[in-house]
Amino acid sequence: MSLSPYLSDEFLARADKFRLRARLIVEGFMVGLHKSPYHGFSVEFSDHRQYNPGDSIRHLDWKLFAKTERYYIKRFEEETNLKCHIVVDHSASMGYDSHGVSKLEYAKALASALAWLMVGQQDAIGLLTFTDHVTSYMPPRALRTYLNEVFKELFALRPADRTRTASVLHSLAERIRKRGLVILVSDLLDEPDEIISGLSHFRHAGHEVIVFHLRDPQELAFDFPRDTEFEDAETGERLTVSPWQIRADYKAAFAEAETTLRDRCRERLIDYNAINTQTPFEDCLLHYLVKRGRLG
Repeated sequence: MSLSPYLSDEFLARADKFRLRARLIVEGFMVGLHKSPYHGFSVEFSDHRQYNPGDSIRHLDWKLFAKTERYYIKRFEEETNLKCHIVVDHSASMGYDSHGVSKLEYAKALASALAWLMVGQQDAIGLLTFTDHVTSYMPPRALRTYLNEVFKELFALRPADRTRTASVLHSLAERIRKRGLVILVSDLLDEPDEIISGLSHFRHAGHEVIVFHLRDPQELAFDFPRDTEFEDAETGERLTVSPWQIRADYKAAFAEAETTLRDRCRERLIDYNAINTQTPFEDCLLHYLVKRGRLG
């Protein structure tokens, strides 16, 4: 596979805007937040090592230099507050868009803003992306430089394939050893029982879980004005219907599925959040900070 499309000036400019958007979302949120469970971080001194040309002089130990007349760098051990895995669905149904922002684009922006916020709190962030299988996995790290790798992975995501949420969640639950926070960002167009089974696996292992259930406004309203052909994004199956004839039944079934997910998550102490993709990102970030505050 050629890397040239990803190294073009246009691509790099778009990627920079993607990173900038994440930062601006978080900075705007923090300015408007009067009080938050926003924890700082602590750093403990570890030991010294000899100064090497090119090292930053920020951590030179001048007192030790006065005694030895040699340059030494202070080394520190960062105390990470939390390990978090952000899990992003990019199956074909996530590409749906009725108002200029697809569910996937919303998910990417939300995940990138969460990652920026977490690293600013010295939390370790990891990323898992999936369709009907795991498409990428990045283990948690609490490094600002790691954000570029996370953003690169998120930026490149495209809607593809079917969804198999449960198997992916079970796989991740088996992989994680240390208790932490798991954030799932998905439209949850899968079997509710299987989704709950996968989420419950994390709870049994002692993890905290936040679910952001993304829905497009048209999926909620179903107010198409004329006969419409619908295509299943994941199977290709097509069906032409008169929306006004089935709108009431559709909305009732949609609401029932959402209620089932919400109630079963509540029973298992999973933080479930139904998100219209017109919802301000600030509301989603606040849910994270509230949960983060409880963990702190």
